[in-house]
Amino acid sequence: MPVSLLGAAEIRALAAELDVTPTKKLGQNFVVDANTVRKIVQVARVEAGERVVEVGPGLGSLTLAILETGATVTAVEIDHRLAARLPETAAEHGVADGALTVVDADALRVRDLPGDPTVLVANLPYNVSVPVLLHFLETFPSLERGVVMVQAEVGERLAAPPGSKVYGAPSVKAAWYGPWRLAGTVSRQVFWPVPNVDSVLVAFERDAEPRGDETLRRRTFEIVDAAFQQRRKMLRQAVAPVLGGSAAAASEVLEKAGVAPTARGEQLSVDDFVRIARI
Repeated sequence: MPVSLLGAAEIRALAAELDVTPTKKLGQNFVVDANTVRKIVQVARVEAGERVVEVGPGLGSLTLAILETGATVTAVEIDHRLAARLPETAAEHGVADGALTVVDADALRVRDLPGDPTVLVANLPYNVSVPVLLHFLETFPSLERGVVMVQAEVGERLAAPPGSKVYGAPSVKAAWYGPWRLAGTVSRQVFWPVPNVDSVLVAFERDAEPRGDETLRRRTFEIVDAAFQQRRKMLRQAVAPVLGGSAAAASEVLEKAGVAPTARGEQLSVDDFVRIARI
């Protein structure tokens, strides 16, 4: 029996059954369009036999599209009602036993996942999207690639190159793990309720070799946070608190790293920040 997808009427019926009123706090804008969830899965290049982790499955529209490929899914859901109903929905739509595992938990607190997933797929709300992505990339080194649907502002920032208007600390921290790219736009009309903001797909690939160990990552991120705390400030002033305590001491470190002390954080790539952190 092939896996079937949820339709808009069934999604509304499920929400009514569970007494779920989509809330802005949890970012509950449910996707009600089959073509959109299939597009996300296609962009993520999900194949049969792969283990996928999905964050925030909600009522299961994207979950079923992933399972339709023959992949197995570990779904992390913070809403207890949705987490409890998802296995039942999956069974009703032809999902085989053992193909879906539901973790009823806050994604930001998850430290273990069954099956060492290699692909991350998610529809993430604005307020937790970046923290969740960074937490999963830090915590689960088995993740090789992924596609997330996020508000356009978040996706553009994650994929921003150095020097662009929206480039910031999230851009650099995401780039620590590998390259990110915008992978498509998503119509507001595919959501219920219809949001008042645009959404995009953003894709990432983890680098084959990590840039450094955990100590170097923490040091790099500390310098990144300092550099972007006050935008448009020269690096020698911005990073002084974490590089010797004075502009002069910071300048010395920056020069050793081959970075101009008068540069601004917005101009530096992740590799520039790593060179500074190594000194």
